[in-house]
Amino acid sequence: MTETVHARAVLLDMDGTLVDSTAAVERIWLAWAEPHGLDPAHVLSVIHGRQGHQSMAIMLPERDHAINIAENASMLANEAEDVDGVVAIAGADVLLEALRPHPHAIVTSADLRLMNARMGAADLVVPTTAVTAENVTRSKPDPEGFLLGAKTLGVDPADCIVFEDSGAGIQAAHAAGMRVIGVGAHAVAHSPEHHVDDLTQVAVVATADGFELTVG
Repeated sequence: MTETVHARAVLLDMDGTLVDSTAAVERIWLAWAEPHGLDPAHVLSVIHGRQGHQSMAIMLPERDHAINIAENASMLANEAEDVDGVVAIAGADVLLEALRPHPHAIVTSADLRLMNARMGAADLVVPTTAVTAENVTRSKPDPEGFLLGAKTLGVDPADCIVFEDSGAGIQAAHAAGMRVIGVGAHAVAHSPEHHVDDLTQVAVVATADGFELTVG
């Protein structure tokens, strides 16, 4: 069944939403986890949607957070160099092109260099407005990034629609007072208002006073 979603702005997560970077993310994180003796399944259950240093703090709670910050910086640099297997989520290119005349932004836990590397590897155009790790002090599931995205676009949070795939991201969007279109199989468990398997199931329809989304 097709649903119509009204909004004044769209905020888009990157990893898992616009690009499929699963292979690269898991490759780097499992290599990091091995010397710490961490269970791979636990690692993969924690990392998605968060900034790396926050994931490290969850998995190694007794460790000095300064070490997490340093290791995260090194990991981000390595991730920006390792884009093997990074591809676009189906429909991402068409959606971004359709949104181009309308208020929209990326809100990602990646830093600017990593965002550009992965979007480039997926052959996707980076929106003019982007909120990256450098712009926030608190990672998803904190709503800071989404609230900053809405503020930058000059749109009330309640008028924003967020595209997200991860539990941390959906939690952050809801904490910001925003509605969510969950993308992919894992999003369903986190109660998004709407859900799609991929972005081919979303269309942008121009209206007299802006745009609306059809989902399904």
